[in-house]
Amino acid sequence: MSNVSMKQLLEAGVHFGHQTRRWNPKMAPYIFTERNGIYIIDLQQTVKLIDNAYNYVRDIAAKGGNILFVGTKKQAQESVRDEAERAGQYYVNHRWLGGTLTNWNTIQKRIKYLKDIYTMEEDGTFDVLPKNEVSQLIKEREKLERNLGGIKDMPGKPDALFVVDPRKEYIAISEARKLGIPVIAMVDTNCDPDEVDIVIPANDDAIRAIKLIAQTLADAYIEGSQGQDNLEEELTASAEETTEEKEEKIIEISDEDKVKTSSLEDLAEIVEGNNEE
Repeated sequence: MSNVSMKQLLEAGVHFGHQTRRWNPKMAPYIFTERNGIYIIDLQQTVKLIDNAYNYVRDIAAKGGNILFVGTKKQAQESVRDEAERAGQYYVNHRWLGGTLTNWNTIQKRIKYLKDIYTMEEDGTFDVLPKNEVSQLIKEREKLERNLGGIKDMPGKPDALFVVDPRKEYIAISEARKLGIPVIAMVDTNCDPDEVDIVIPANDDAIRAIKLIAQTLADAYIEGSQGQDNLEEELTASAEETTEEKEEKIIEISDEDKVKTSSLEDLAEIVEGNNEE
């Protein structure tokens, strides 16, 4: 059974591509037909490719990996943030800063500065600073939060990117390709599918279409991470059982030692008694 139905895709408008004069010929295999000067995406392929992406994301989650959701266009911002957060993952939904992946060490320094500003507010430092300095720090924090807030807790480079509109997010895709990070993307009829590892042919301009795909991949991550949680629970339980077994053995050995000690004491008493006689 598919993770998304044809009906859901149709209702979300996933099948609407761009005008025929604004297309990339490499998308021809994913186009079903043309209607009134607009390309119609082949949703049968979309269903299959969503399933491929779903399985891929689920497997990453099951191994404890991370996904970075990327969508900075207005239509994508809310869905990218909401679904990434729901899955406990990371996102960039306003501006992709050059070097976010390829210059991660520098980005980490900016993230540390962002966290330091939060700490200054929490520990009362703001109370002893001049008002104009506090105002400047708050402005800096807002700017940093806007651009880096979605990745401030990301432990390192992600295991994959999910991208809405590869044309707009070409810098993010370029950085991912340089580092060998796989890219999953919603690819419209004006995009180059060769730039993407896992293609999802879809309308990348409709809010409902973006929401549906992002939600499906978030579901995939949640499903996979639950498997990871179960595995961790099993390993923890196994470790606890092993510890209990060791403790039981120690107790058994201690009891044996007590028996041996008791026997030696009895023997000593007998020997001493014989000597007294």
